[in-house]
Amino acid sequence: MIAHILEKPSRVFAGVKYNTNKVDRNTGELMLIANFGILQALSNPRPQDLVNYLLMVSAQNKGIKNTQFHATISARGRNYNKQELTKAAVMWLKEMKYGDQPYLIVFHKDTDNNHVHIVSSRVGKDGKQIDRDYEQVRAVRNINKVLGYSFAMQYRFSTKAQFYLILENQGFLGRDYVEEEKLQKKLNAYVPDKARITEIRSLFNTSKADQDFVQSMRAHYQLDLVFHSAEGKKPYGYTVIDHATKQVFKGSEILNLKYLLNENIHTENTYQLRRIELHDYLGENAITYYSEYAPEPVHISPVMIADDVDDQQVLGMKRRRQKKARTNTR
Repeated sequence: MIAHILEKPSRVFAGVKYNTNKVDRNTGELMLIANFGILQALSNPRPQDLVNYLLMVSAQNKGIKNTQFHATISARGRNYNKQELTKAAVMWLKEMKYGDQPYLIVFHKDTDNNHVHIVSSRVGKDGKQIDRDYEQVRAVRNINKVLGYSFAMQYRFSTKAQFYLILENQGFLGRDYVEEEKLQKKLNAYVPDKARITEIRSLFNTSKADQDFVQSMRAHYQLDLVFHSAEGKKPYGYTVIDHATKQVFKGSEILNLKYLLNENIHTENTYQLRRIELHDYLGENAITYYSEYAPEPVHISPVMIADDVDDQQVLGMKRRRQKKARTNTR
């Protein structure tokens, strides 16, 4: 997943009309509008209503030439669906200090890569400009934070599978880390912590007879046991995520599975995912135009599209190499 801030300036929020025009052509879906004040009472606000509100907020600071904030969050192929991209966008906006700003999110489905567009105002409701320092750098850093990559890279692990297991264990969305060289360097530097392995082995040997062994390890020692099995089959292995020392161990490094398991240990649902709930970030200041399981597009009346950036900035080079036409019809 990639976050990119589009640089073409606009004082009239042409990005709103560009994206709502996509919705009208059925090549985009309005996923969310947030923090638009009284417009939240309307079930289907007009594009110009959104533009007028953004203009009203931006009018508090005449010194800012480019009042539009326009960004994209793009997945590789169909690796993320529109709901996941929307969740990532909402959390990313909060990290970028736009969480309380009025913004809209539109999913685009007219390219090979799923992506969403975000439009907001660079002028805060207090009249001050939202921080722009090192904006592109922070965009990348914050998408890595949102997806959990920054969190997982704090741990020591020996395989890519363990890296992604940390993300899954904590409920993060990430599953397409692109900094392969950085990840491989970390894998190459892995050295087993034999002292910690000995400690955990001793702990397991003295505690495995406990009926609440797995839950106890998590609650009292910050050790998550993740058992691996085919559906309906007994586990064939397990992994230990040691949150106390930020390390991941193969179960075989600690204690052979046949010595660990007994009839009292339940291996199903042995850890709880930290679910990322969208309402934790939105509160009551947003209207979502989709449900988690049955998203429905919302029709917005057609508008005249003003000159604005488009997906050419994100995928244009690829299209030129493939001699493909641009997706907009300006």
